[in-house]
Amino acid sequence: MRDFPTDPDEPVVLPIEDSLDLHSFQPGDIPSVVGEYLQEAWRRGFREVRLIHGKGKGVQRAIVQSVLENHPLVREFTDAPGERGGWGATVVRLKRG
Repeated sequence: MRDFPTDPDEPVVLPIEDSLDLHSFQPGDIPSVVGEYLQEAWRRGFREVRLIHGKGKGVQRAIVQSVLENHPLVREFTDAPGERGGWGATVVRLKRG
């Protein structure tokens, strides 16, 4: 079993855990990755997840939070507490099913 597809059009399957590190994704891919991740996390019963976007210039943070503002499964979101990444990560509370 390989970790990455050899065909660039073949999707990469990621494990669904309570956090997702977005560092390896291009900014243009983040909206779809975050949307699909939230859908699957909600389906699996997670009520809180953490999206790790890094601190940098805040570009990925802004993209992530713009997706969260209008996502139908998001109840609320906030910067993570300091010990969980601070403003380099966003904690998302999902609506109950």
